[in-house]
Amino acid sequence: MNKKKKITTILTILLVFTVVIHGQNAKTPTKPNIVLILIDDFGYENVTANGGESYKTPVMDQLAAKGVRFEECHVQPLCTPTRVELMTGMSNRRNYTNFGNLDLTQKTFGNLLKEAGYATCVTGKWQLGKTYDTPGHFGFDEYALWHLKNRGSRYKDPLIEMNGKPFNSPKNAYGPDIISDYALDFITRKKDVPFFLYYPMMLTHAPFDATPDSPDYLEIQNGKGKKGSSGHFSDMTAYNDKLIGKLIGKLEELNLRENTLILILGDNGTARGMPAKFKGREVLGGKGTTTQWGTHVPLIGSWPGHLAIGKITADLISATDFLPTICDVAGAKIPEEMKLDGRSFLPQLFGKKGNPREWLYSWYNPSGGETAKAEFAHDANFKLYTNGKFFDVKKDDTEKFPLAESALNSKSKMAKAKLEAALKLFEGPRPRYFSDQAQDFKEEDDPMNGGNSQNGIKNKEKKKAK
Repeated sequence: MNKKKKITTILTILLVFTVVIHGQNAKTPTKPNIVLILIDDFGYENVTANGGESYKTPVMDQLAAKGVRFEECHVQPLCTPTRVELMTGMSNRRNYTNFGNLDLTQKTFGNLLKEAGYATCVTGKWQLGKTYDTPGHFGFDEYALWHLKNRGSRYKDPLIEMNGKPFNSPKNAYGPDIISDYALDFITRKKDVPFFLYYPMMLTHAPFDATPDSPDYLEIQNGKGKKGSSGHFSDMTAYNDKLIGKLIGKLEELNLRENTLILILGDNGTARGMPAKFKGREVLGGKGTTTQWGTHVPLIGSWPGHLAIGKITADLISATDFLPTICDVAGAKIPEEMKLDGRSFLPQLFGKKGNPREWLYSWYNPSGGETAKAEFAHDANFKLYTNGKFFDVKKDDTEKFPLAESALNSKSKMAKAKLEAALKLFEGPRPRYFSDQAQDFKEEDDPMNGGNSQNGIKNKEKKKAK
């Protein structure tokens, strides 16, 4: 071998050796962390970025400005029905049993992400089964929850349960702060591994009490002042936004922000009758009703350096879409036997077209059973119920004026035909097992029938929006 050839061979060997060593020492890209925040009783109209004018949501507004804001996310009108769809990726028609319960035969996003190697935690409101091992059964390594085995207060002197035992809350502790502290502690402890934090917040559900930032908080804590006033909803909304900001701050402190996808949505409409100014007019919360104000909720996606910036999309999103989206992000396998109704909206988060829906379908009955209390299909403009009532929801968002056939123009006729075809896909009985599992749901607790003080605003308490 001549001298020139020898030198070339040596250089080649050194180059290969260097590449191999560099490859061995290079840090393997980690899976993204995922935080899913679900706000209790929080409609679309409450977020300033959406056009809300009554409440302050600076943290969410900033996330929307630097991320992706969805204008047409629709869920079920009540908490348990939405949570079952959210966690399983399936329509209530397929696997909903009864209020306050998630059937133990089901797999959730907790199970799937745990199987994919994620550390998993749920912290906040549960109300999906009353045993200490239920969260673990659904895939969560650890938890700090209200409304698990016991209920009690959620705000002042709360009854919180952590990892199989009651938490000894300090005197005058504020429930959402305890839950927030646990969430931040989980993130800190798991900063070196991929984690999934499901954070179903306790705010902004009734009772409408003062928060630690309210001027009259100490007065009310000492048994004075006006407790339970709907006027405190503004304070609760601001405090909820502040807690989201604390979580963002912790991620930034740990240098995790650019490796963490955050999704924020409401679980149903705002408490029935709660007033808000929205795009220049007053609207009332519609929790428990199947109108726009019962199902239309905010949805914001944030992941710096990855998502489209300042993107606003009118694509239709359902609660069932979160499981496939989260699994898509995590690279988690979805078993073939899981017949999902949801579809991933990850492409839309990246600013791409994806696979947008032409309509959404809803089967709604808090008590479960064979027959839906309301069953309908809708797009962004029109809604059709199985009883034949057809509404232009852009012009009539409280659904007071069903459209007569004679009043339809070519656009509304085409929309109605599309929605009729959609409803035909769901004809026939529900799966027998889930019909048989249904339990009684107290009608007096149903906001569709007027509700109680936990679900709606009594007429005498209604106030003009600020």
